[in-house]
Amino acid sequence: MAGEVVAAKHSNSDSVSHHHYHHHHNHSSSSNQKLHQAYLALQAWKRVIYSDPNNFTSDWVGPSVCKYNGVYCAPSPYDPNIHVVAGIDLNHADIAGFLPDELGLLCDLALFHINSNRFCGILPQSWANLTLLYELDLSNNRFVGPFPSVVLSLPTLKYLDIRYNEFEGPLPSELFSKDLDAIFVNNNRFTSVIPSNFNGSSASVVVFANNKFGGCLPPTIAKFANTLEELLLTNTSLSGCLPPEVGFLYKLKVLDVSFNKLVGPIPYSITGLTWLEQLNLAHNMMTGVVPIGVCVLPNLANFTFSYNFFCEEEGICQNLTSKGIAFDDRRNCLPDKPLQRSKKECEAVHPVDCFEYHCMGGGGSNSNGSFGGATALAPAMVPALAPPMVAPSIAPGPGLT
Repeated sequence: MAGEVVAAKHSNSDSVSHHHYHHHHNHSSSSNQKLHQAYLALQAWKRVIYSDPNNFTSDWVGPSVCKYNGVYCAPSPYDPNIHVVAGIDLNHADIAGFLPDELGLLCDLALFHINSNRFCGILPQSWANLTLLYELDLSNNRFVGPFPSVVLSLPTLKYLDIRYNEFEGPLPSELFSKDLDAIFVNNNRFTSVIPSNFNGSSASVVVFANNKFGGCLPPTIAKFANTLEELLLTNTSLSGCLPPEVGFLYKLKVLDVSFNKLVGPIPYSITGLTWLEQLNLAHNMMTGVVPIGVCVLPNLANFTFSYNFFCEEEGICQNLTSKGIAFDDRRNCLPDKPLQRSKKECEAVHPVDCFEYHCMGGGGSNSNGSFGGATALAPAMVPALAPPMVAPSIAPGPGLT
């Protein structure tokens, strides 16, 4: 049904007159009953819209909800002769208000996109009724409170985008047991640690960036191996070593762990990521050698490892321009390279043995001696980090249609 929503925009196959529909809905067909529920929900929503500077909802008048701006109707998946409200798209409308309980009446909704508005408050628990919801985009609004746990009860949800809001507290581990394809939780106020329970994970894109999780990246990230193509952990207060299990993510195309407190060497396992296109390790405290196996990855197009403490580049890594790879190796400890750290800075940092470097906390011990999802022991020296830059791939954008 999700694919029919756009094509069905503004369709209204209901043959019953608006007058009959409005005044005799108790005796109407099930089609009219569905649309009447949608009418009640949308009117309740309109009453709690406090600012609509572009008059986006000015035509939300009367019972013909399929003609409302931003409302999409489509045949019901249970009865193709019945039209229902299957999609709402208010992206970039600059509307202020909140989400009322009555939105739970939209039980046939497959798509809900309201990115780039000024909606606030929390998600109503009545959304547990939205059992057909496939795509949910709440990004770039002003929602607050803990992670909206009601989304965990949505059985058909595939696309979750709650980035650029004010959600706080821990992420529930149950989120990663859902059959989701895309998980965007970046640019909120999430804390605690990245959950280590990735059982059943099916996502191809996971963006944690610009939160304050802390702790180590759990080795159980390897459970994403069969699906994950993009993993963005920019500016999430990660510490400890990058676990070698990252190299098990054989479909990975984008890996960004920049602006954290990672230590230790580049895991050799990364040299097996043959689909990797972008690798960003910048602004950490990593040490050791930049291995030739990374630099000869067949699809690598951009390799950024500036603002670390690497001391050697193997082979072709010294001349990535010759391979047409965009790179940035500034502010390391590389001999004979320009724009490197001072000798004093480099001598102050010592290599870390990742087998001896433990994370401390409640993540639980694992086979390589680290503790997944916990706080790392602080290194002796913490260089000042520049403010994080927001990568284009995690900036807010229009929802899927």
